Amino acid sequence: MTPTLLRQLWSLIETTQASTLVSLDDATLVQWLLKQLKTNSCLNRNEMDVINDYIQSRLSLIRDLAAERLTGEPA
Repeated sequence: MTPTLLRQLWSLIETTQASTLVSLDDATLVQWLLKQLKTNSCLNRNEMDVINDYIQSRLSLIRDLAAERLTGEPA
């Protein structure tokens, strides 16, 4: 995964409403994030697979950060 794509993903996570990130189930959240990235970038199948794996490995972190934004307190 390129540094630019990694920055785009985390920027997307930071700018997405926290309530959206915590309300979606795991599979839906991964697919939603992939769809948003694909809309903003031209990604091939290999890149999509790599990003999919990366998001799945970071779901707990993504949800913790979103929950922290919702409560305003560290998780």
